[in-house]
Amino acid sequence: MMDWTDRHCRVFHRLMSRRARLYTEMLTTGAVIHGDRMRLLGHDASEHPVALQLGGSDPRDLATAARIGEDFGYDEINLNVGCPSDRVKDGRFGACLMAEPALVADGVAAMKRAVSIPVTVKCRIGIDDQDPEVALDVLARGVVAAGADMLIVHARKAWLNGLSPKENRDIPPLDYDRVYRLKAALPDVPIIINGGIASLAEARQHLAHVDGVMLGRAAYQEPWRLLAVDSELFGEPSPHATMKHVFAAMMPYIEAQLALGTRLHAITRHFVGAFHGVPGARAFRRHLAEHGVKPGAGADVLRDAIALVDERVPASIAA
Repeated sequence: MMDWTDRHCRVFHRLMSRRARLYTEMLTTGAVIHGDRMRLLGHDASEHPVALQLGGSDPRDLATAARIGEDFGYDEINLNVGCPSDRVKDGRFGACLMAEPALVADGVAAMKRAVSIPVTVKCRIGIDDQDPEVALDVLARGVVAAGADMLIVHARKAWLNGLSPKENRDIPPLDYDRVYRLKAALPDVPIIINGGIASLAEARQHLAHVDGVMLGRAAYQEPWRLLAVDSELFGEPSPHATMKHVFAAMMPYIEAQLALGTRLHAITRHFVGAFHGVPGARAFRRHLAEHGVKPGAGADVLRDAIALVDERVPASIAA
């Protein structure tokens, strides 16, 4: 979710669920240690619980970056061992690290020594010609022995040789049963499943086998699905009944960000999929695309776009 789940996106998503845990886009240890920390790590208090996702392989750098993340108030440090992008592979982090499980375990152990908050790992079931039955088991047992508090498993391989990052999100077949078997083998370890899960109905089916479900593209591209998370999965009232109520609650944040110099489009780019099966959704998107990118665009642009939507009959948000 690099370049997607920034702080503006997370504030938006939090308004739809009080209970879901939010994750940052992956940040490299080098960026965290040497970059503009306030720009990279700053977040709104409303985002909690929120996890900082790191990319890196040097245990000392991971420990330093994790400590910085804890100091910034994050609730969890997550090590990404699943991202297949070229720049990730060239930097020796992400999915290529599945070929170095001992190094991943060393990184987890270093972070556990450095922070008091949970340290978790997100991985694939394997890469390239690895046997998922062996590769996932070796990685999982290694990081758990090193102190990892939870595993998040994207239930497909990453083909680092032969497929593009985009193709790696769809072409390798999903193998949910492999993740179920991992949970059965490690009953005391929280296992979260990820990959190709497109609805809350599907999430409920997975929860019969694992401890949690992570939504990536479905949550970003169709955020309206999150409106039902608290009621459908946690048996609690949703923070807001409709997307228009969500936007009304977000307006103070947007106006405060604009006053700080943030461009409207930096926030509204996350709203493209906000309305689904609702009359006026296309006009909403068109208005933001035409007017939200203009220099000096203000919150009224979003208000005018929302006015084009007829949300009297909500979409079936749990489908």
